[in-house]
Amino acid sequence: MSQWLVWVLSVALFMLVLAMSFTLVRLYRGPSAQDRVLALDCMYLNGMLVMLVLGILYGSSMYFEAALLIALFGCVGSTAMAKFLLRGEVIE
Repeated sequence: MSQWLVWVLSVALFMLVLAMSFTLVRLYRGPSAQDRVLALDCMYLNGMLVMLVLGILYGSSMYFEAALLIALFGCVGSTAMAKFLLRGEVIE
């Protein structure tokens, strides 16, 4: 792997961690429940992207499988929270 690619991936990793810290602030200070759900959605998306960047950086396929699991559970969790906020129940 070239030194340029390692540097670019390190910068991307730093920016994703910075984005996660900003969404953590939104999660803490969100004025409504909808803002907090969107912050959680953004957190799992950024977490998935961090795993993908680490997978490219280290050249391991385990990171890609972990990113797939994060995406799957994040999508199901966001759907359940949105349904709960709309109707007040998750399972009908």
